[in-house]
Amino acid sequence: MSAQHGPGILVATDEGLYLVEAAGAVRVDELAGRAVPALAVARGRRWAIADGKELWESAGGARWSLVAKVPRRKATCLGATPGGLLIGTAGAHLLRFDGDRLAPVGSFDEVEGRAAWHTPWGAPPDTRSISASTTAVYVNVHVGGVLRSADGGTSWRPLLDIEHDVHQVLAPAARPGLVLVAAYDGFGVSEDRGDTWRWESDGLDAHYCRAVAVAGDVVLLSASAGHHGRRATLYRRPLVGGAGFERCGGGLPEWFADNVDTGCLAARGRTVALGSADGAVFLSRDAGQRWETVAKGLAPVRGLAFA
Repeated sequence: MSAQHGPGILVATDEGLYLVEAAGAVRVDELAGRAVPALAVARGRRWAIADGKELWESAGGARWSLVAKVPRRKATCLGATPGGLLIGTAGAHLLRFDGDRLAPVGSFDEVEGRAAWHTPWGAPPDTRSISASTTAVYVNVHVGGVLRSADGGTSWRPLLDIEHDVHQVLAPAARPGLVLVAAYDGFGVSEDRGDTWRWESDGLDAHYCRAVAVAGDVVLLSASAGHHGRRATLYRRPLVGGAGFERCGGGLPEWFADNVDTGCLAARGRTVALGSADGAVFLSRDAGQRWETVAKGLAPVRGLAFA
């Protein structure tokens, strides 16, 4: 990975956190050997979950510090919002990082329709992904749809039928009102903050989608034939204009060994990073047309973020 690639990539894996820069993948010693399921980066601050039990932070420097213990339930995802950092947990709950402690977001426990949330295998649902625009916060529950708060978490509104089985929600910062989802039912698009939706699948070989990112004026989407990851690959298309998806190549495997999962696709400008379940990290500087391998031999990747 050459210096011209710009900022490093934080890579969360089952066996620790890494920073991929020009010299390759450098292990973050403070989290060595720890399962890191989620990352978030915003305004010079970086956060990571360790073993589902601890919140770690690095504010501008190389060192990471433990800043809070996660009470009761395992943490599953992170989301930086205008109102602060949100932590999603098993059982489909939310916590807010309030300076030096984690406080429950009680309003999320009172959401309409919560009693119907479930998982296909019978376990309790999880909070799976969080995204925020300047005016709203979106939380994806698996399986429980997508919920929106426009008042900083005081109240929440369900936006999608839970049977769409959403795996990631994304509200691109540069596109006010736009909300995207990767779901069992394919690629969902809303242009009115989630009030109405349409489903678009032109060009996809299969409709089971796990991850979505926006690189400039291009949307990238991971899709496969199902939860086992058969025929898993990555697609791209213009964000607007009605063109269908085309499969990404140019340095990527023809098929991935497993799904490119929630949180394992990240973009900054037209630069895109992808992490795979077999421990490789790929980078594209042209919104997904050409790719290079910038790290391999890691433990399964669970999340990516530009540092």
